[in-house]
Amino acid sequence: MKSVFALVGRPNVGKSTLFNRLTKSRDALVADYPGLTRDRKYGTGVVGQRDYLVIDTGGLSGDDVGIDEYMAAQTWMAVDEADVILFIVDGRQGLTAADNMVAERLRREGKQVYLLVNKIDSVDPEQACAEFYQLGFSSVFPIAATQGRGVARMMNTLLDEYPNALEDDEEDFEANYGDSLRIAFVGRPNVGKSTLINRLMGEERVIAFDKPGTTRDSIFVPFERDGQKYTLIDTAGVRRRSKVNETIEKFSIIKTLNAIEKAHVVIMLLDAHESITEQDAHLLGLILDAGRSLVLAINKWDGLDGYARDQIKTKLDVKLPFLDFADRHFISALHGTGVGHLFKSVHEAYESAMIKVSTSRMTNILETAVQSHQLPMTSGRRIKLRYAHQGGSNPFTIIIHGNQTKRIANSYKRYLMNYYRDVLKLKGTQVRIEFKTGDNPFESSNPKKRARISKSQEYRQKRNTPHKTSLKSRKTKKK
Repeated sequence: MKSVFALVGRPNVGKSTLFNRLTKSRDALVADYPGLTRDRKYGTGVVGQRDYLVIDTGGLSGDDVGIDEYMAAQTWMAVDEADVILFIVDGRQGLTAADNMVAERLRREGKQVYLLVNKIDSVDPEQACAEFYQLGFSSVFPIAATQGRGVARMMNTLLDEYPNALEDDEEDFEANYGDSLRIAFVGRPNVGKSTLINRLMGEERVIAFDKPGTTRDSIFVPFERDGQKYTLIDTAGVRRRSKVNETIEKFSIIKTLNAIEKAHVVIMLLDAHESITEQDAHLLGLILDAGRSLVLAINKWDGLDGYARDQIKTKLDVKLPFLDFADRHFISALHGTGVGHLFKSVHEAYESAMIKVSTSRMTNILETAVQSHQLPMTSGRRIKLRYAHQGGSNPFTIIIHGNQTKRIANSYKRYLMNYYRDVLKLKGTQVRIEFKTGDNPFESSNPKKRARISKSQEYRQKRNTPHKTSLKSRKTKKK
């Protein structure tokens, strides 16, 4: 499980700017206007080989009415979800009464709190931090989120001090479930996840009740079928954040994100009686970001007439064209229609994601693909792709080496992804391509080598320059 950091503080102290910096994104709206962030926003970040989750929150203004009351409730839900609290204050403005109020509440929460003094780019860091020590937090970091000053050092320190306090849990998890094929069932509340698991197992192992949000936590269910060990992961339904108002639901989103990380294959359930929602698209985005294999299950298919079924299939094609690699199953978890075919797609997706391909075959496929469809010219020169090798599994990752690879268009990258998928007969798994460009010899750090290269360039330039007779010689010839 990843460490979870919540960003907390007054409005306009730089929480969203730091969120974007930590996640290397522009997901959080940033402007010099207090209270811009109202809901919780989740993102992932990486430092070296260590990754983590970040929660951006609305500002705590101290008001208990209207939208401020709602924003405060969202913030304290994030505090409950997080492992570590990053309390952000404004180093330019100095300590305020609202900062004291937030600090007092955070101390009562009993969580590990780190104080971040932001906006120190135009002030002396030690002087800016001095007055904030009276808040009583021993760990204080001066940062400038807009420029990134002090942010990397801060995160390295935090991840060193708070590594995965869950490493023992990770070892226990591997011991209990490491040799099984892990399948996570994900979808909005009341879409039929628990009912489907009960149908697959043939017994009532998880609670299935016609009320949204029955499953409050991720449940790991060991299961064996035809000699194959499985772990079925039932997740709490992820609903829109504006509707997450019960205290008992506050862990749902984090638990679902961690369940996706634990799984080899994710079965995403959609409700055939409802349109594809923004929340469905958000969940699919989380699955794709995690790189997990995917199977789509459209539930509650029974009882629909032919016209309604055709409409649903058309909407899937229009709204989810980027999921053309994933198998679709139209099922009824309640009655068992089409459920038995899910295992075949799960196995195909898992085997595709974990396939091992030799470097020679990867390179041969690349050469055939380039011969079939040549790379376009760039700056009068054709991009050369030299060889390819496998870079990882789940998702299936391809590393391609060549020159000027940064100039390869996304359309050609998609062509290569589809070509590899067709040749290797990959199903249910994403194909990711990373390009590596060889070192440019003209950028050598060796001064002697640079001098030799410069002389060589000068010689070639003189050799290729047409001979020009002087004006004096031309006059002599004319006479």
